[in-house]
Amino acid sequence: MRAIRLRLNGELACGLGLLALFAVVAICAPLLAPYDPHAFTSQPLERPGPAHPLGANDVGQDILSELIYGARVSLAIAASAATGTVALGTLVGGAAGYTGGWLDELSMRLVDVLMTLPRLPLLILLAAFLGAGPVQTATTIALLFWPATARVIRARVQALRQRGYVRMARGFGGGPGYVLLRHILPEIGPLAAAALVTAAGRAVAMEAGLAFLGLGDPTAKSWGLMIRFALNLSGLLLTDRWLWWLLPPGVCITLLILALTFTGMGLERAWHPGLEHL
Repeated sequence: MRAIRLRLNGELACGLGLLALFAVVAICAPLLAPYDPHAFTSQPLERPGPAHPLGANDVGQDILSELIYGARVSLAIAASAATGTVALGTLVGGAAGYTGGWLDELSMRLVDVLMTLPRLPLLILLAAFLGAGPVQTATTIALLFWPATARVIRARVQALRQRGYVRMARGFGGGPGYVLLRHILPEIGPLAAAALVTAAGRAVAMEAGLAFLGLGDPTAKSWGLMIRFALNLSGLLLTDRWLWWLLPPGVCITLLILALTFTGMGLERAWHPGLEHL
């Protein structure tokens, strides 16, 4: 029944469809992009035309090629940052919820401290400290946003630990590793998957924001960096150049976040059928 709901869920289908489209664009970027995004292929600020459908930026690079290759950066950072976030949250929350005692107390106090700290200043500080680059950006996002996942996973593991079949498995000599792999992880899998999608959407926005602030990799053709360079052009909004330089990367960022949001909502409705009536 769960598989049927996954097929019939309109939000999930829409989200996965958009994600598949972005994934195809990212994978096939060398085939789809008309030019090398780093190559100077036209006059600076050339208007859209047959040779350059979205025109050129202020140094003569093809904007459409930058946009296509930007999907690679956004998807790669979203996937890696979300994976790191959920892995850290599941590790800390799972260990705290299953073990309890001083480990649970210490882990939750750490989570409380991290969740009360202002995220934006810490994000900028960590990004400046770790340096520019996709790996550094993904690491920065993962290090700051895992506590919320840890708290949710911990609560779920605590509830599962008290169930009869888990207590029976422990009573018959099942070790922590066996119980976690056989009984706990399969139950928290859907929760981790939903957290993964949520973290990926957050990572897309964070990467774009860091690139816009100049804390991303200046050599990576990301959508946030495109927006930053576009807004650096004096008088951009007084002409129609914003339509073919500023607007497209903003639309792509919005659509990717919407795709991840729809996917997360679809997963929630598929795994919790009662939400269909809300």
